[in-house]
Amino acid sequence: MARVLIVGCGCRGQALARDLRAAGHAVRGTTRDPTRTAPIAAAGAEPYVGDPDRIATLMDGLSGVTILCWLMGTATGAAEQVAALHDGRLRMLCEKLVDTPVRGLLHEAAGPLAPNVLARGREVALAAHSTWRIPLELIETDPADHGHWRRDTGAAVARLLGG
Repeated sequence: MARVLIVGCGCRGQALARDLRAAGHAVRGTTRDPTRTAPIAAAGAEPYVGDPDRIATLMDGLSGVTILCWLMGTATGAAEQVAALHDGRLRMLCEKLVDTPVRGLLHEAAGPLAPNVLARGREVALAAHSTWRIPLELIETDPADHGHWRRDTGAAVARLLGG
């Protein structure tokens, strides 16, 4: 059994949490909004309030985590803020992962965002993999295709866990 942290535990993250729990894993899911913890708990995940725009708020959530899922392919908000999630914020997170128990990163590299934003996130994740040898799985399945996205994302977590 492993612990998985889902950063961006909205509807799709909650579906993934249910799948991972059914596979026997412990799951922690993040939300920026403390009033949105109940749906995460209902999905079987431990809710964690943390903001991917403020990486320091996620650090305590990494305790005991083996796999981190960065599900930002459908992030919303100001264009600069969303772009930062796929560039500076992701890079900062990866730099900090080296000093944590996390041994795998799942990066969502698909979604409705501008292609250059998604491409930059992919580059940052690949650079982290190359630089720090962080095991990496890129999810390039369209998140709008929920069934295939869930299947592919669950399989990617299993591969990161060596299964």
